[in-house]
Amino acid sequence: MTDLDRFDRQLLNLVQQDAALTAGQLAERVSLSPSAIQRRLKRLREQGVILRHVAVLEPARVGRAMSFVAALQVESERADRMAALRAWIAAEPRVQQAFYVTGEADFILVVTAVDAEAYEALMARLLADNPNVRRYTTSVAMAVLKRGLELPVPLDP
Repeated sequence: MTDLDRFDRQLLNLVQQDAALTAGQLAERVSLSPSAIQRRLKRLREQGVILRHVAVLEPARVGRAMSFVAALQVESERADRMAALRAWIAAEPRVQQAFYVTGEADFILVVTAVDAEAYEALMARLLADNPNVRRYTTSVAMAVLKRGLELPVPLDP
């Protein structure tokens, strides 16, 4: 684990809330100079603590109002079959999140789609392209109560 001091932790919490904050704005909130902020952010990116900067969109405004949670079960956990399925999932832009899990399902996917028909077509393609998928179940998100990827970073370890 990377050694993070209190300033790093403050920065991480702030940039998770708004990655568009300038070094000057961050400097005011963290009590460091803008150049120190820039050096720290560069180091955190180089160390792989900050993976990327993204914009969070309103799904309904870009035609992606529906969200689905799919639980996949596989036939075999052979390395080559699992690698092929993982690659398919990683390459599919409509899969927003994917988890390899324990329990009855092997994978949990969070999927966005224009409508139920588009989701069904995607899942039909998943099955056609990945014969290792035994079955899947779907839950339709009726409402989004929380959406985000922020990780709580305590100021003191």
